[in-house]
Amino acid sequence: MKRSWTTSLLIGALVLLFVALGVLQYHWLQQISHANAEKERERVTEQTKRFAADFNRELQNAYFNFQVPADAWKQNDWAEFNERLEYWRANAQFPELISGFYFVPRDGSSVLKFDTNSKAFVAASSPDGDAQAQFARGEEPIKQIDLVSSTLYLPIVEAPAKTIHVVPGRLINQPTERTVMKVPPRFGYVAILLNKAVLDDQLVPALSDKYFPDKDYKLAIADGDAAGTDANAKLYDLRPDNIMMFASRDLVQRKPDGNSVVVDSRIESHSSQWTETSDKGSKIELKIQREGKPRTSVFTATTLTDDTTGGTKLTATHTSGSIDAFMAGKLRNSLAIGLSLLLLTAGAVLAIIISSVRAKAAAQRQIDFVSSVSHEFRTPLAVIKSAGENLADGVTRDAERVNKYGELIKSEGNKLSAMVEQILEFAGANSGKQRLKLEPTSVTDLVNSAIDECRPIAEDRGFTIETDIAAGLPEMSVDRSAISQAIQNLITNSIKYSNGEHWVRVSASNGNGKVKIAVEDRGIGISKSDLKQIFEPFFRSKEVVDAQIHGNGLGLSLVKKTVEAHGGEIAANSELGKGSKFTIELNA
Repeated sequence: MKRSWTTSLLIGALVLLFVALGVLQYHWLQQISHANAEKERERVTEQTKRFAADFNRELQNAYFNFQVPADAWKQNDWAEFNERLEYWRANAQFPELISGFYFVPRDGSSVLKFDTNSKAFVAASSPDGDAQAQFARGEEPIKQIDLVSSTLYLPIVEAPAKTIHVVPGRLINQPTERTVMKVPPRFGYVAILLNKAVLDDQLVPALSDKYFPDKDYKLAIADGDAAGTDANAKLYDLRPDNIMMFASRDLVQRKPDGNSVVVDSRIESHSSQWTETSDKGSKIELKIQREGKPRTSVFTATTLTDDTTGGTKLTATHTSGSIDAFMAGKLRNSLAIGLSLLLLTAGAVLAIIISSVRAKAAAQRQIDFVSSVSHEFRTPLAVIKSAGENLADGVTRDAERVNKYGELIKSEGNKLSAMVEQILEFAGANSGKQRLKLEPTSVTDLVNSAIDECRPIAEDRGFTIETDIAAGLPEMSVDRSAISQAIQNLITNSIKYSNGEHWVRVSASNGNGKVKIAVEDRGIGISKSDLKQIFEPFFRSKEVVDAQIHGNGLGLSLVKKTVEAHGGEIAANSELGKGSKFTIELNA
């Protein structure tokens, strides 16, 4: 009893330990999941910003590269424009991004279109029907990007009247009083037509492969609210606050607000200037010196995008719906794996405990078996020894008594032989060396033969064996001796475990291609708890042991092994105090 309580306490402690480990594992995994979600969100935000920066840089390169001074347009001098175009095509990552150019003068004169054959701007219809009317009415500013037509509008301004020369970090030739310069008037604008197919089919996929190679995020470019997405960044942003194409680091000039413009040193000198106005923001002026010929370009530092284009964003949403949903799924998977491992470990520990308990029970049964077999052997041996001594000592010489002693010795010897055979049969069945001699056998003859073998013991104890063997039963291919011995075991058990009711019934029937042989009695019966163990080797119920009924616990185990060796099944139905019924099913 003490050991039983110890085992129960051990199991209870292990259960509490595994529950505690499960709770701790849940909290640990949850913390790890939250940390990973934050890291992933930061990573995706950074990747989205880089995607947008590269996208915007391509547009900025196209935008600022072609800002030729107003004098060139006045003099129809296209040399610098062509030089810039050639450089663009030779160095741009997507040279087909620009599909065409128009120039719209502010004075209302004809719109010019760039002709690739003549490499000059010639008269053409306006790419934007309202552009000239806008200029004619003096309306400013015009929008810088038209997403519908995929067009960039680059303003061309007159040279400023006065500038302030600057270098990074300080002003050079700064006047005593800060000079404020008015925004130079616009001379016109260049309409840069973008190739939407290149944008959609080359630029965006290339950046997607670069920053999202795993394809675990859905990318979208759209106007409006970016709520419900994992990350977003502004697209079509022409503010010159990034390193641009045709760049040389030694030419970076920074405004106080951090904006910068870089120009390639191979075509432009190192001279740059910026001026401020009393209007919104400021202008950045690049004074270009090449081969002794000064050229000036002025870039707008602010108000380069309007409210319409300002809402265009790149959004990234995880394919699972969101990063939180993805991490929640990973958390569930991790919890499932962790819980499975815990359950597996708990199951292994429980299996060890159960195995230990069963091994202990099996060892106890083996001890009981040895004890019972020793007792079973002792009685016949004692009878044989006593009868032999009487005969040897000449206690009696009467022929009748001598014959009686001989029959007694023979009977007890048969008992010993039967027990030895049963033990050997059990050993053979468990070692896998049992050999069956299958042969066609009549079911009726087989059952009757088994009953005849048991009839002497049944009659000796006053039992009546009823039979109910159906007619026309098919022959079976079985080991006649083994199946007969199994039936005899069941009949002998029914006689041995009777409850005052000297009645045994043996029946045989055919159904669904199987022959059923049943042995039924009205004996002491078997409890439900013992019914699950009666076919285990060495098992004997407590009631049987207490009643001192002789046996070794091998009979039913041998019956089960014999039946299963023939591909059949055996079932037991019993009710304590009312009797039992054992049914053997064999394939016909």
